[in-house]
Amino acid sequence: MDLAYIPSPSTGVIHLGPIPLRGYAFCIIIGVFVAVWYGNRRWIARGGTAGTVADIAVWAVPFGLVGGRLYHVITDYQLYFSEGENWVDAFKIWEGGLGIWGAIALGAVGAWIGCRRRGIPLPAYADAIAPGIALAQAIGRWGNWFNQELYGRPTDLPWALKITEGANREAGTYHPTFLYESLWCIGVALLVVWADRRFKLGHGRAFALYVAAYCAGRGWIEYMRVDEAHHVLGLRLNVWTAIVVFLLAVTYIVVSSRLRPGREEIVEPKAEKKAEEKEEKVEGLEKAGESDASADTESGTAPDAVDLGKDGKDVEHGAGKS
Repeated sequence: MDLAYIPSPSTGVIHLGPIPLRGYAFCIIIGVFVAVWYGNRRWIARGGTAGTVADIAVWAVPFGLVGGRLYHVITDYQLYFSEGENWVDAFKIWEGGLGIWGAIALGAVGAWIGCRRRGIPLPAYADAIAPGIALAQAIGRWGNWFNQELYGRPTDLPWALKITEGANREAGTYHPTFLYESLWCIGVALLVVWADRRFKLGHGRAFALYVAAYCAGRGWIEYMRVDEAHHVLGLRLNVWTAIVVFLLAVTYIVVSSRLRPGREEIVEPKAEKKAEEKEEKVEGLEKAGESDASADTESGTAPDAVDLGKDGKDVEHGAGKS
């Protein structure tokens, strides 16, 4: 008898009349909003303008969703194109199935397009949103909890995840790998924020640190999972992907720090131009104020002298008459 465990929801869908509200979709949407909100704060702190992160996200998010779904469908094609399966299910993204590798890769293409349209360097933008992406992943992983998917090996630990009987799954208690990855992503976000403040990371190195740290955790978490996956040399495909991407990210950090040390001074030319215009306007107002004050002083002295002179004259005239 299990003394303690994490329960799974009885359903991942709540129907609001004829409209289905899916927990998986809610987690993805909330994660995107958090990433944009926090990325916007970091972008402004680095000298950018408010709203830029959201404008570029309009390009990055759709590309990321398409990329994530493509990676999942390609690497798990047997779920949609095998005998007895319906290929139309490949388009049902709300039922789960987004590969983070494809989401980041194609999302970067969308971000590049958005950055290019605004004259912004992609590495600087990537550094600003890196912790937000990690937090979005932490939130998005709870969508797997709603769908009762991507859990680990059977266990009787107090924090085991209870899975109910269903299609392609057996009832029991398993390692909650969704929770492990969610907590790991929160740790990754905190690591990137700390390292960015401590070492003033720039030119894409904060983003590369996020990638490397995430891959380090994804490797061992992926190894615990028991869902069907392709294997290469005895390891799951995503484990190999994590290893390769980790090495690439570390290599980028080392090479970039040597070729382009430090951090970008200007991340958004538009913001720099606005700052210069504001400074010029302030200087102009200060000069105008000094000129007005000087003119008032000069014009105020002469009348006082004349008035005193008149008063003095009147007094003298009055004294003579009396």
